[in-house]
Amino acid sequence: MNFKHLYYFWVTARAGGVMRAGEQLHTTPQTLSGQIKLLEDSLGRQLFRKNGRQLELTDAGRTALGYADGIFNLGAELQNAMRQANNETQILDFRVGVADSVAKSVAYRLLEPAMSMAQPVRLIGSEGKFPDLLAQLALHRLDLVIADEPLSRRISVKAFNHALGTTPMSFFCTPALKASLQGEFPQCLHNAPMLIQGAASSVRQQLEGWLAKHHLHPRVVGEFDDGALMTAFGREGRGVFMSPTILEDETVAHYGVEVLGRSDELVEEFFAVSVERRISHPCVAAITQNARGRLFNG
Repeated sequence: MNFKHLYYFWVTARAGGVMRAGEQLHTTPQTLSGQIKLLEDSLGRQLFRKNGRQLELTDAGRTALGYADGIFNLGAELQNAMRQANNETQILDFRVGVADSVAKSVAYRLLEPAMSMAQPVRLIGSEGKFPDLLAQLALHRLDLVIADEPLSRRISVKAFNHALGTTPMSFFCTPALKASLQGEFPQCLHNAPMLIQGAASSVRQQLEGWLAKHHLHPRVVGEFDDGALMTAFGREGRGVFMSPTILEDETVAHYGVEVLGRSDELVEEFFAVSVERRISHPCVAAITQNARGRLFNG
Protein backbone atom coordinates (compact mmCIF):
# COMPACT_ATOMS: atom_id res chain seq x y z
CA MET A 1 0.00 0.00 0.00
CA ASN A 2 1.16 3.50 -0.84
CA PHE A 3 0.82 5.42 2.43
CA LYS A 4 0.91 8.75 0.63
CA HIS A 5 -2.30 7.74 -1.14
CA LEU A 6 -3.77 6.68 2.22
CA TYR A 7 -2.77 10.01 3.76
CA TYR A 8 -4.48 11.95 0.97
CA PHE A 9 -7.62 9.85 1.49
CA TRP A 10 -7.45 10.46 5.26
CA VAL A 11 -7.14 14.25 4.94
CA THR A 12 -9.93 14.37 2.33
CA ALA A 13 -12.28 12.34 4.54
CA ARG A 14 -11.53 14.51 7.56
CA ALA A 15 -11.82 17.77 5.57
CA GLY A 16 -15.14 16.76 4.03
CA GLY A 17 -14.09 17.04 0.38
CA VAL A 18 -11.24 17.44 -2.09
CA MET A 19 -11.51 21.24 -2.26
CA ARG A 20 -10.83 21.77 1.46
CA ALA A 21 -8.28 18.97 1.55
CA GLY A 22 -6.48 20.49 -1.42
CA GLU A 23 -6.20 23.80 0.44
CA GLN A 24 -4.77 22.03 3.50
CA LEU A 25 -2.30 19.96 1.46
CA HIS A 26 -1.46 22.76 -1.00
CA THR A 27 -2.32 20.60 -3.99
CA THR A 28 -5.04 20.52 -6.63
CA PRO A 29 -8.33 18.65 -6.30
CA GLN A 30 -7.48 16.79 -9.51
CA THR A 31 -4.25 15.48 -7.98
CA LEU A 32 -6.06 14.41 -4.83
CA SER A 33 -8.79 12.63 -6.78
CA GLY A 34 -6.18 10.78 -8.81
CA GLN A 35 -4.25 9.66 -5.72
CA ILE A 36 -7.43 8.45 -4.01
CA LYS A 37 -8.42 6.54 -7.17
CA LEU A 38 -5.07 4.74 -7.05
CA LEU A 39 -5.74 3.79 -3.42
CA GLU A 40 -9.20 2.50 -4.33
CA ASP A 41 -7.67 0.44 -7.15
CA SER A 42 -5.10 -1.08 -4.79
CA LEU A 43 -7.80 -1.95 -2.21
CA GLY A 44 -10.34 -3.09 -4.75
CA ARG A 45 -13.10 -1.07 -3.09
CA GLN A 46 -14.75 2.29 -3.65
CA LEU A 47 -14.08 4.61 -0.68
CA PHE A 48 -16.16 7.65 -1.67
CA ARG A 49 -19.42 8.14 -3.53
CA LYS A 50 -21.08 11.32 -4.73
CA ASN A 51 -24.22 12.58 -3.02
CA GLY A 52 -25.27 15.59 -5.06
CA ARG A 53 -22.27 17.90 -5.00
CA GLN A 54 -20.89 16.33 -1.85
CA LEU A 55 -18.61 13.36 -1.31
CA GLU A 56 -19.59 10.82 1.32
CA LEU A 57 -17.79 7.75 2.60
CA THR A 58 -18.95 4.30 1.58
CA ASP A 59 -19.04 1.50 4.15
CA ALA A 60 -15.58 0.48 2.95
CA GLY A 61 -14.49 4.11 3.23
CA ARG A 62 -15.59 4.32 6.85
CA THR A 63 -13.68 1.13 7.62
CA ALA A 64 -10.59 2.49 5.87
CA LEU A 65 -10.90 5.79 7.73
CA GLY A 66 -10.90 3.98 11.07
CA TYR A 67 -7.65 2.22 10.20
CA ALA A 68 -6.15 5.42 8.79
CA ASP A 69 -6.97 7.21 12.05
CA GLY A 70 -5.08 4.53 13.93
CA ILE A 71 -2.10 4.57 11.57
CA PHE A 72 -1.57 8.34 11.54
CA ASN A 73 -2.34 8.76 15.22
CA LEU A 74 0.32 6.15 15.96
CA GLY A 75 2.71 8.16 13.81
CA ALA A 76 1.97 11.23 15.92
CA GLU A 77 2.57 9.17 19.06
CA LEU A 78 5.94 8.10 17.67
CA GLN A 79 6.92 11.73 17.19
CA ASN A 80 5.75 12.51 20.71
CA ALA A 81 7.73 9.61 22.15
CA MET A 82 10.89 10.79 20.38
CA ARG A 83 10.46 14.27 21.80
CA GLN A 84 10.07 12.83 25.28
CA ALA A 85 13.23 10.78 24.76
CA ASN A 86 15.02 14.05 24.05
CA ASN A 87 13.72 15.43 27.38
CA GLU A 88 11.24 17.71 25.66
CA THR A 89 7.99 18.61 27.38
CA GLN A 90 5.59 15.66 27.52
CA ILE A 91 2.44 16.28 25.47
CA LEU A 92 -0.75 14.45 26.39
CA ASP A 93 -2.75 13.22 23.40
CA PHE A 94 -6.50 13.51 23.88
CA ARG A 95 -8.70 11.86 21.26
CA VAL A 96 -12.30 13.03 21.39
CA GLY A 97 -15.28 12.48 19.13
CA VAL A 98 -18.16 14.95 18.98
CA ALA A 99 -21.59 13.81 17.80
CA ASP A 100 -22.63 15.86 14.77
CA SER A 101 -25.89 16.82 16.50
CA VAL A 102 -23.97 18.84 19.12
CA ALA A 103 -23.66 22.55 18.33
CA LYS A 104 -20.05 23.44 17.50
CA SER A 105 -20.01 26.34 19.96
CA VAL A 106 -21.19 24.08 22.77
CA ALA A 107 -18.56 21.50 21.82
CA TYR A 108 -15.85 24.16 22.01
CA ARG A 109 -17.00 25.37 25.42
CA LEU A 110 -17.06 21.82 26.72
CA LEU A 111 -13.61 20.93 25.39
CA GLU A 112 -11.81 24.22 26.06
CA PRO A 113 -10.83 23.33 29.69
CA ALA A 114 -8.77 20.40 28.38
CA MET A 115 -6.68 22.87 26.37
CA SER A 116 -6.13 25.11 29.39
CA MET A 117 -4.47 22.57 31.67
CA ALA A 118 -0.94 23.05 32.94
CA GLN A 119 0.22 20.00 31.00
CA PRO A 120 0.39 20.57 27.24
CA VAL A 121 -2.42 18.75 25.42
CA ARG A 122 -2.75 17.81 21.77
CA LEU A 123 -6.45 17.55 20.98
CA ILE A 124 -7.30 15.08 18.22
CA GLY A 125 -10.92 15.84 17.40
CA SER A 126 -13.35 14.13 15.07
CA GLU A 127 -17.03 14.51 14.30
CA GLY A 128 -19.53 11.86 13.28
CA LYS A 129 -22.71 9.98 13.99
CA PHE A 130 -23.04 8.96 17.63
CA PRO A 131 -23.10 5.18 16.93
CA ASP A 132 -19.99 5.44 14.73
CA LEU A 133 -18.13 7.34 17.44
CA LEU A 134 -19.14 4.74 20.04
CA ALA A 135 -17.63 2.05 17.83
CA GLN A 136 -14.36 3.99 17.78
CA LEU A 137 -14.55 4.38 21.56
CA ALA A 138 -15.03 0.63 21.98
CA LEU A 139 -11.85 0.06 19.95
CA HIS A 140 -9.99 2.56 22.20
CA ARG A 141 -9.39 4.86 19.25
CA LEU A 142 -11.12 7.63 21.22
CA ASP A 143 -10.74 8.68 24.84
CA LEU A 144 -14.11 10.42 25.00
CA VAL A 145 -17.32 11.03 23.07
CA ILE A 146 -19.38 14.22 23.56
CA ALA A 147 -23.07 13.78 22.74
CA ASP A 148 -26.51 15.23 23.39
CA GLU A 149 -27.90 11.86 24.41
CA PRO A 150 -26.71 9.11 26.76
CA LEU A 151 -25.33 5.76 25.70
CA SER A 152 -28.29 3.40 25.40
CA ARG A 153 -28.28 0.04 27.13
CA ARG A 154 -29.37 -1.44 23.83
CA ILE A 155 -25.95 -0.67 22.35
CA SER A 156 -23.41 -3.37 23.22
CA VAL A 157 -20.52 -1.05 24.00
CA LYS A 158 -18.90 -1.21 27.42
CA ALA A 159 -18.81 2.47 28.27
CA PHE A 160 -20.26 4.84 30.84
CA ASN A 161 -22.30 8.04 30.73
CA HIS A 162 -21.09 11.12 32.61
CA ALA A 163 -23.79 13.79 32.70
CA LEU A 164 -22.38 17.25 31.98
CA GLY A 165 -25.43 19.47 32.26
CA THR A 166 -28.59 20.74 30.62
CA THR A 167 -29.75 23.93 28.98
CA PRO A 168 -33.21 25.20 28.01
CA MET A 169 -33.79 26.25 24.43
CA SER A 170 -34.28 29.70 22.90
CA PHE A 171 -36.00 30.68 19.66
CA PHE A 172 -34.37 33.20 17.31
CA CYS A 173 -35.18 35.04 14.09
CA THR A 174 -34.19 38.17 12.21
CA PRO A 175 -35.76 41.51 13.24
CA ALA A 176 -37.64 41.70 9.93
CA LEU A 177 -39.17 38.26 10.37
CA LYS A 178 -40.01 38.99 14.00
CA ALA A 179 -41.92 42.11 12.96
CA SER A 180 -44.05 40.05 10.57
CA LEU A 181 -45.16 37.50 13.17
CA GLN A 182 -48.54 37.73 14.84
CA GLY A 183 -49.07 37.61 18.62
CA GLU A 184 -46.87 36.93 21.60
CA PHE A 185 -44.52 33.98 22.03
CA PRO A 186 -45.19 31.10 21.62
CA GLN A 187 -48.46 31.77 19.74
CA CYS A 188 -46.48 33.78 17.17
CA LEU A 189 -44.99 30.49 15.94
CA HIS A 190 -48.35 29.42 14.48
CA ASN A 191 -48.04 29.50 10.67
CA ALA A 192 -44.56 31.01 11.01
CA PRO A 193 -41.74 29.67 8.79
CA MET A 194 -39.54 27.46 10.93
CA LEU A 195 -36.18 25.72 10.64
CA ILE A 196 -35.89 22.63 12.81
CA GLN A 197 -33.31 20.06 13.84
CA GLY A 198 -33.13 16.74 12.00
CA ALA A 199 -34.75 13.56 13.27
CA ALA A 200 -31.48 12.44 14.92
CA SER A 201 -31.45 15.43 17.28
CA SER A 202 -32.40 14.80 20.89
CA VAL A 203 -34.63 17.90 21.00
CA ARG A 204 -36.60 17.09 17.83
CA GLN A 205 -39.19 14.85 19.54
CA GLN A 206 -39.41 17.30 22.43
CA LEU A 207 -40.16 20.10 19.98
CA GLU A 208 -42.89 18.14 18.21
CA GLY A 209 -44.57 17.33 21.53
CA TRP A 210 -44.25 20.93 22.72
CA LEU A 211 -45.80 22.32 19.54
CA ALA A 212 -48.71 19.87 19.83
CA LYS A 213 -49.23 20.77 23.50
CA HIS A 214 -49.54 24.47 22.63
CA HIS A 215 -51.62 23.76 19.49
CA LEU A 216 -49.01 25.38 17.26
CA HIS A 217 -48.54 24.51 13.59
CA PRO A 218 -45.55 26.35 12.12
CA ARG A 219 -44.61 25.96 8.46
CA VAL A 220 -41.48 23.81 8.53
CA VAL A 221 -39.37 25.12 5.66
CA GLY A 222 -36.16 23.25 6.49
CA GLU A 223 -34.79 20.35 8.52
CA PHE A 224 -31.08 20.20 9.30
CA ASP A 225 -28.73 17.68 10.87
CA ASP A 226 -26.06 20.39 10.84
CA GLY A 227 -26.88 23.12 13.36
CA ALA A 228 -24.45 25.56 11.75
CA LEU A 229 -26.25 25.24 8.41
CA MET A 230 -29.62 25.77 10.11
CA THR A 231 -28.28 28.92 11.78
CA ALA A 232 -26.97 30.19 8.44
CA PHE A 233 -30.46 29.93 6.95
CA GLY A 234 -31.93 31.56 10.05
CA ARG A 235 -29.49 34.45 9.79
CA GLU A 236 -30.79 35.15 6.28
CA GLY A 237 -34.38 35.37 7.55
CA ARG A 238 -35.59 32.05 6.15
CA GLY A 239 -37.28 31.02 9.37
CA VAL A 240 -37.38 30.87 13.15
CA PHE A 241 -34.77 28.51 14.57
CA MET A 242 -33.94 27.07 17.97
CA SER A 243 -30.59 26.96 19.79
CA PRO A 244 -29.37 26.28 23.36
CA THR A 245 -29.99 29.21 25.71
CA ILE A 246 -26.37 29.07 26.93
CA LEU A 247 -25.43 30.27 23.42
CA GLU A 248 -27.98 33.09 23.41
CA ASP A 249 -25.60 36.06 23.69
CA GLU A 250 -23.23 34.57 21.13
CA THR A 251 -26.03 33.78 18.67
CA VAL A 252 -27.48 37.29 18.86
CA ALA A 253 -24.08 38.98 18.53
CA HIS A 254 -22.72 36.85 15.70
CA TYR A 255 -25.78 36.37 13.52
CA GLY A 256 -27.73 39.61 13.88
CA VAL A 257 -30.87 37.88 15.12
CA GLU A 258 -33.15 38.53 18.09
CA VAL A 259 -34.51 36.29 20.81
CA LEU A 260 -38.12 35.50 20.06
CA GLY A 261 -38.73 33.53 23.24
CA ARG A 262 -37.52 30.76 25.53
CA SER A 263 -38.95 27.54 26.90
CA ASP A 264 -37.83 25.60 29.96
CA GLU A 265 -39.97 22.71 28.71
CA LEU A 266 -37.47 22.11 25.91
CA VAL A 267 -34.17 20.93 27.34
CA GLU A 268 -30.98 19.77 25.67
CA GLU A 269 -28.73 17.48 27.68
CA PHE A 270 -25.04 16.85 27.18
CA PHE A 271 -23.04 13.78 28.11
CA ALA A 272 -19.44 12.66 28.13
CA VAL A 273 -19.18 8.95 27.28
CA SER A 274 -15.98 7.13 28.17
CA VAL A 275 -14.75 3.61 28.90
CA GLU A 276 -13.99 4.72 32.46
CA ARG A 277 -16.58 4.35 35.18
CA ARG A 278 -14.44 6.47 37.50
CA ILE A 279 -12.83 9.30 35.60
CA SER A 280 -9.04 9.25 35.71
CA HIS A 281 -8.05 10.84 32.39
CA PRO A 282 -7.01 14.42 33.31
CA CYS A 283 -8.66 15.96 30.23
CA VAL A 284 -11.98 14.20 30.89
CA ALA A 285 -11.79 15.30 34.54
CA ALA A 286 -11.21 18.93 33.51
CA ILE A 287 -14.15 18.84 31.09
CA THR A 288 -16.64 17.30 33.52
CA GLN A 289 -15.63 19.54 36.42
CA ASN A 290 -15.92 22.73 34.36
CA ALA A 291 -19.24 21.74 32.77
CA ARG A 292 -20.86 20.84 36.09
CA GLY A 293 -19.35 23.69 38.06
CA ARG A 294 -19.33 26.67 35.70
CA LEU A 295 -20.62 26.19 32.16
CA PHE A 296 -24.14 24.97 32.88
CA ASN A 297 -24.47 26.31 36.42
CA GLY A 298 -22.75 29.64 35.95
